[in-house]
Amino acid sequence: MNRHFTIDEARSLLAEIHGSLVAFVERRAAFAELRWALEHEPASADGGVAELKAFEAHLDSLLASLRDQGIQVKGIAPLLLDFPSTLDGQPVLLCWLEGDDALEWYHRNELGFMGRRPL
Repeated sequence: MNRHFTIDEARSLLAEIHGSLVAFVERRAAFAELRWALEHEPASADGGVAELKAFEAHLDSLLASLRDQGIQVKGIAPLLLDFPSTLDGQPVLLCWLEGDDALEWYHRNELGFMGRRPL
């Protein structure tokens, strides 16, 4: 989906999906812990390969849902999301990084995260 967001639309959607983002972060941590346990311990109380695959499928589903809404997923650890937009007539990406309280950053498309500036 090639969606373009206004700042208000992106902020509204970010608030709407906040619970999904929290769930993603929690499941990502559980996935990492279980993967480590399965690689280093003969048995894990947290589950086995089936549980690991279930975590992976759920993470993939959450990421697909974000993409289906027109959000660009640029990183998963930390979670980095871009919302295509226009600012002062120029194409930009409204940028949210895991840990940000709100959507308060943008960067030009061609500059990426290094060009991140406050809105």
